[in-house]
Amino acid sequence: MLKVLRKKETAKKIWIVLAILILPAFVLWGSGSMVSNKQEAKFAGEINGEKIPIQEFQESLDAVKNRALIQFGDKFSEVEKSLDLPAQAWDRLVILKEAQKRKIKTSDNEVVTSIESYPFFQSMGTFDKRIYAQMLTYVFRVQARVFEEQTRQNLMLAKLFQQVTSGVSLKDADILEEYKKANEETSIYYIAGLAADFTKDSIIDDKELNSYFSKNSLKFKQPLSFNVEYVEIALQDQVKKIYSRLLRKEPFEKVAKENNLTLKETGIFSEAGPVPGLGWSPEVLKLIIEAKPEQYLPPLALDKSYYILRLKERKEPYIPDFNAIKDKAKDALLKDRAQVIAKEKMENCLKALKEFSAANLKGVDFEKTAKIFSLKYGATDKFKYSSYIENIGASDQFWAAASKLKEGEFSEIIEMPSGFYIIKVKTKSSFDKKKFEAEKAEFSQKLLEQAKQEQFLKFVAELKKQAQSRF
Repeated sequence: MLKVLRKKETAKKIWIVLAILILPAFVLWGSGSMVSNKQEAKFAGEINGEKIPIQEFQESLDAVKNRALIQFGDKFSEVEKSLDLPAQAWDRLVILKEAQKRKIKTSDNEVVTSIESYPFFQSMGTFDKRIYAQMLTYVFRVQARVFEEQTRQNLMLAKLFQQVTSGVSLKDADILEEYKKANEETSIYYIAGLAADFTKDSIIDDKELNSYFSKNSLKFKQPLSFNVEYVEIALQDQVKKIYSRLLRKEPFEKVAKENNLTLKETGIFSEAGPVPGLGWSPEVLKLIIEAKPEQYLPPLALDKSYYILRLKERKEPYIPDFNAIKDKAKDALLKDRAQVIAKEKMENCLKALKEFSAANLKGVDFEKTAKIFSLKYGATDKFKYSSYIENIGASDQFWAAASKLKEGEFSEIIEMPSGFYIIKVKTKSSFDKKKFEAEKAEFSQKLLEQAKQEQFLKFVAELKKQAQSRF
């Protein structure tokens, strides 16, 4: 039955707007990552100082799950693990509060019309009550009044989206530029000054290294870090019993052993990274950060297993002793020094190129000039905007610079994470003007929808910030 939801007509007619209202957060945890924790409390969090009951949060969670069912259909079970549905549910609540604040309304007639228009509730192009009842019972697993309320809220969200994005428009110049990015290819010659090429011959004495460390000690500051012990539990029935024993101060190792569980330890990890052995989840990290040493976290439902974690050790941010960080400080100094050398060489190279071109623009020899300054020379294959150039990196800056260059011209210095570059065009393919005119209307519409999505996501981010929502 879910295959009905995968039809292209369904996706196009129903969720084009609603699917973009909340930016999905992709993490390694399953959709139940925080639910078990919230059920222990009376409230799920706060929005604008208003406490949100667990029941209200659960209703929002059911709504985003149903939205995902419609969006992914029979593929839902495959992608469910990668969707942080609780985070989406919370965002939905924040946005709904704003819609209510703006007094956005949806009539019963609008709800009925919307539901009757869903292709997966129809037979021979007409709404079918029998199919509707079956789908609600066996697919969405909700009562009609609940699904209808979710639909009412979805329509409110769509109206809010329209309000927020009504002023978004595109200029012809912007449309043309984006079309070029999507269709034009270029290839380049380049001269590169890479810091990695200038670290080998540097000699650093202890006095210089000490001085560097003193001036740049904050570079080596270690972040807030933790060490966590945990057990993975397959059976839900075991979780409450084990957790109760641990709260009675029974040794973690003993309880784990008596339940045939392996007590594992993450080792030291920072607040900026994933939890070793478990994965990345901002929500779980938040719980760990707020916990005290020796404290147990409430049981977590992650993926298809259950976990109980105990904070074994907490290390506050600190600057290591010089002797402990000496090798890292040396590597950092070598890299900084090499970066300066690479930049100076590229500046001298650019100066020489400009002098050569003043005499004869077409006579500038990129490869020969690179050798004079002991710099790398190379050429790329054709690439588009927003692609990856092998051994160099993201193409955006190179494509943008190349698009402004005429035959024989070279760029100013382009700084990249890997080093510094000067480029000139090798080949450039122009877009087909006739094809552009034929595709302009459809391309513009897609671009406008994208611009609206970006505008709305910025709005939501600011909304969450102003609401001071705590989940």
